[in-house]
Amino acid sequence: MVEKISQESFHQPFCHQARFNSRLKTTGGRYHLKSHDLDFNQLVYEKYGKIELIKVIKHELCHYHLHLTGRGYQHKDSEFKQLLKLSGGSRFTPPLGKMSYQVYRCQTCQQEIKRRRKINTVRYVCGSCQGRLKFLKTIEM
Repeated sequence: MVEKISQESFHQPFCHQARFNSRLKTTGGRYHLKSHDLDFNQLVYEKYGKIELIKVIKHELCHYHLHLTGRGYQHKDSEFKQLLKLSGGSRFTPPLGKMSYQVYRCQTCQQEIKRRRKINTVRYVCGSCQGRLKFLKTIEM
């Protein structure tokens, strides 16, 4: 499937390995700079179907073809953005699973702060008023 999409959308062959990688949890795919192989998250196909998987494949093929031709292959590069738009690949992967957030409250201004990672409440303070933070709960979204 990757070889076919590469030929149809980029008019260049895909000559390396492409496989599903069950260890990918938050990304739709990965391009390996050294081996030039592609990994894909099977959850994209299971949750969103073939059309969304094709968009992720096109995204990773943009990295692949630009890197092999020595052009800007990173997300920030204008060449990458242009090729992604031309090929019809997705810029971002749709949400793949539940995200857990840590909720903190400032003891001075009462502002609630949600973070994905736990923070050290002794070291870090509120960004608005520099008040002390207190951990409230973990929520799933």
